[in-house]
Amino acid sequence: MRPLEEYEKLIDYRFHNKKLLETALTHSSFANEHKCRSYERLEFLGDSVLGFVTAEYLFHHFPQLPEGQLTKNRAALVCEKSLYGFSKSLQVGDFLRLSHGEINSGGKDRPSILADVFESTTAAIYLDSGSMEEAKRFILRFIEPAAQNQNRKPFKDYKTTLQEIVQQNPEEKLEYVVTGESGPDHDKHFTVQVHLNSNVIGKGGGRSKKEAEQQAAREALELMGY
Repeated sequence: MRPLEEYEKLIDYRFHNKKLLETALTHSSFANEHKCRSYERLEFLGDSVLGFVTAEYLFHHFPQLPEGQLTKNRAALVCEKSLYGFSKSLQVGDFLRLSHGEINSGGKDRPSILADVFESTTAAIYLDSGSMEEAKRFILRFIEPAAQNQNRKPFKDYKTTLQEIVQQNPEEKLEYVVTGESGPDHDKHFTVQVHLNSNVIGKGGGRSKKEAEQQAAREALELMGY
């Protein structure tokens, strides 16, 4: 097990209360053997802090995304697979306090444990610093690049796809209606509804009318099961 000072360097935060950091790295198997606290309560708190910071980041940096997509993106960013990857980059397994049985069964590389410790570390930083700012700095170091990468997917022309589906019924009429426009010229935000005949089947927002229309078409396709 490597010294805690090395972990502090990797997470880029120096603890005032070293016991707090120790607890954040203590698995229940070790805690049961040595009659000390495990990271489970910290994990509970860290989960909430992580979820809030991630939601706030997505809300401010991706104004074009509808609520449903924001929810999906947040879930993907804070899922076990993602947190496991973050912890692997911090070499968390080398600092864990595990029972001999847990070590022998591969606990130091178990995705569920490493994901939990990312959350407990987050909570420990939050409590030790006494503010959200240090926890936020730690979280965004991982969430920011992952979120940006998440939104670099190949462009999909949702409008064309929706049009092709609707054209299968020639009597149906598709129309995009701008329902809102706000912000200065250099930072406009548009909201758009897509109507099928007189019914609203999708809503979207974006920095241009075209982007807002794409998001409205996307929502319509999702509601139609595509």
